[in-house]
Amino acid sequence: MSHDEARKIRLIMSLRGRGITSSAVLGALERVPRELFVDPAFLDQAWEDRALPIAAGQTVSQPFIVAFMTQALELTDRTKVLEIGTGSGYQAAILARIARRVYSIERHPELLQTAERRFATLKLHNLHTRHGDGWKGWAEQAPFEAIIVTAAASEPPAALLEQLADGGRMVVPVGNTSDVQRLVRFRRHGDTIEEENLLDVRFVPLVRGAARADGTQ
Repeated sequence: MSHDEARKIRLIMSLRGRGITSSAVLGALERVPRELFVDPAFLDQAWEDRALPIAAGQTVSQPFIVAFMTQALELTDRTKVLEIGTGSGYQAAILARIARRVYSIERHPELLQTAERRFATLKLHNLHTRHGDGWKGWAEQAPFEAIIVTAAASEPPAALLEQLADGGRMVVPVGNTSDVQRLVRFRRHGDTIEEENLLDVRFVPLVRGAARADGTQ
């Protein structure tokens, strides 16, 4: 057994011990090579349970948070998912191993291009991407049974709630981005939105608008 395989097994066992009980989620984390999504300078930490920096001032999330948010979405192999914040592509790749179809939006074009190359390497043909403003969602493909936001919003984006299917779930960090945020699950029941606090988290802010290749709005 390689050193990376041993660390992967320890990580999966640790996630089980922390309440990640979904076999689909654990299986996806085991199958997706996290080392493909981290900066080469941090390869030795790819299977550690910690967030790691990537380009454009963003991060690849801690495996526990990826697993927790994915489990909270209650995915099946029939679920249509919208992800806001492609980033490295790691979370999207996990979703694509479970759900029927994944749509992912990223505001930084350089991050999106790198993520798309990774998706092609992994042959994730059920994953569709767009460069754009995550606050606006992807109206042409709505409704979605599940929406995941991988950056902190000052309030739940209204457009995303509108794009949530009846019975759908949205998981999003909410709060002042200078402090700890609340990870919240919203669930639609007809015209009623039910809100459930899950745990405290720290995410980069969900910025409005789409950045250009030079990093400007």
